[in-house]
Amino acid sequence: MSDLVAYVRRNHMEVMNLKDGQVAQGSGAFSTTRLLVGDFITAEGLLARLVKEVKSKGFFSVQPRLLLQPLEMTEGGLSQVEERVFLELGAGAGARHVKVHVGPRLGPQAAFEAINARA
Repeated sequence: MSDLVAYVRRNHMEVMNLKDGQVAQGSGAFSTTRLLVGDFITAEGLLARLVKEVKSKGFFSVQPRLLLQPLEMTEGGLSQVEERVFLELGAGAGARHVKVHVGPRLGPQAAFEAINARA
């Protein structure tokens, strides 16, 4: 099973496999002046590609669990619509369980704990 964390910045994403530390990064024009994710299709495609690069591989590998962490444009927290965008991004990228965390960038151990925390 893969536990992943995705850090999202304006037009840039970084996805890390929390088990082996493997990292994939990519950029795309998915942000707008008002929204971190303004072009859903572009963001979803980029995230899906990065998740595929770092998730555990194998014949019986299951869909990963994913913690999404927006690192910009979060002043005042996320609206319900923005949170839903991130949840849908994770699901569209192939994650079986998606959580969103707003706050300072989490390191690997803190991200692992956040994925495993009860909602």
